[in-house]
Amino acid sequence: MTIPDVHDAAVQRANEALRTYTLSGEGWRHGPGETLRQVLTDLLHWCDDTQRDFDAALERARIRHADESGRAGTS
Repeated sequence: MTIPDVHDAAVQRANEALRTYTLSGEGWRHGPGETLRQVLTDLLHWCDDTQRDFDAALERARIRHADESGRAGTS
C-alpha cells in the first residue's frame, strides 16, 4: 500500500468507528469533537480494565502515524 492508500484506509476505519458512536443512543446529539472525546474516554476505561498503558499505546500510535504520513524523524 502507498502512503495515500494507508491514510485513506485509516480514515475510513476511523469514520466507521466514530459512526458507531454517532449512531448510539447518546451519540447522535454530539458533534464530532465530543464523539472523539467519548471514544478516547471509553478507550481509557478499557485500558484500565485490561491493564493496558494508554499513554504508551498513544505514543506508539503517534510514531506509526508519523511513519505512515512520511513525517518520521521530523519535529
